[in-house]
Amino acid sequence: MVLYFVTGDKGKFDEAKIELNPIEVEQKKIDLVEIQSLDPKEIIEHKLKEAQNFVKGEFFVEDVSVYLDAMNSFPGPLIKWLLGAVLREGIYDICKAKNNFGARAIAIIGYFNGKENRFFQGEIKGKVVFPRGESNFGWDPIFQPDGHEKTFAEMTKKEKNKISHRGIAVKKFKEFLEARK
Repeated sequence: MVLYFVTGDKGKFDEAKIELNPIEVEQKKIDLVEIQSLDPKEIIEHKLKEAQNFVKGEFFVEDVSVYLDAMNSFPGPLIKWLLGAVLREGIYDICKAKNNFGARAIAIIGYFNGKENRFFQGEIKGKVVFPRGESNFGWDPIFQPDGHEKTFAEMTKKEKNKISHRGIAVKKFKEFLEARK
C-alpha cells in the first residue's frame, strides 16, 4: 500500500516521511485551494474533500496554526499570511511591543482512507525569539520550544521531529496506521 501525502511543500513531506518510516509514503505535489478560516479543522476538512478530486486511495493532508499570546491567539491558521505581511522580525517586534512572547504551534493531519476522515493533532508550546538559524520553514527561526535553548531552525531535522507539533501529529498518525495491521 502506498500512502500519499498531498502537499506542495517538500519540507513538510520530508519531515513526515522520516517519521512515518518504514511506511511507504509518496508526495502528491498538489497545491490545494486553502480556504481562509480561523478554524483549522474546517481548513483540513476542505483540503481532504478537494484532494479527493485528484487522488484515489489513501492519503493525508496537513495544516499548521501558530497562536501568539501577544495577539490574543491570532493568527492561528493564518500564520502564512501574517508572516508574508510582516516577516519574522515583524512578528518578533509585535511580541516585543506587547512584552508577551508566548506562543504555541498546532499541526493537524487529516487522513482519508477511501471512506472516512480521521484527524491527528500535535501541539507544542514555546516562545517567540529574535530570528536565529536558517530554515526554509518561515517561522522556525523565531520559535523556541519550551525547555529548549534552540529555535526549530537551529535544530537538526531529527531533533525537531522528536518534539515538534508536526512530529507529534505524525507519531499519532503512524501509531494509528500500524495498529490497523
